Amino acid sequence: MNEQDVLDFIHSEFQGVLLVESAGNFFVFYSPNDLAAEQRMPFATVMTNDINDGFSDLNRPGVYRLNVGVERATFAGLFGVGPTPDFTALDQLLPHPVYAASSWVCVLNPGPETFRRMRLLIAEAYALAVRRVKR
Repeated sequence: MNEQDVLDFIHSEFQGVLLVESAGNFFVFYSPNDLAAEQRMPFATVMTNDINDGFSDLNRPGVYRLNVGVERATFAGLFGVGPTPDFTALDQLLPHPVYAASSWVCVLNPGPETFRRMRLLIAEAYALAVRRVKR
C-alpha cells in the first residue's frame, strides 16, 4: 500500500472531503461546503518528507507517514504511558512524534493488517471533524 492508496481510500469512503497538497504532503479536511481555509482543521495527513519534522526520517525512499487525530480515550487506550517509541519503525501504530498531546496517531507505510486498524481510526477522526464543523 502506498500513499496514493491511502488517499484514494479516504476520498472514496468519506463525503465532503477536501484534499490539499503542499510541498509533497497531503492534508485531508472535512469541508462539505468548501469552508474557508481558516475554518479548516485536517483530520488526517499523509507526509512524504521531513519538511515539518524529522522524527520519522521520511526522506528514505518510498517511506510516508499516515497521521490521524482521534478521541483522547482512544489514544489513551492505544498507548497509555510507556517508553518513547522508535518513530522510524515501519508498519507500527505509534503516537505522533509531535502531536501526540493532541491525540494524533501515526503509522509509517502501513501493511494490510495495520491499515485495517487505521481504517477505524480514520473513520473516528472523520466523525470528529464532522462534529467540529457542525458546532
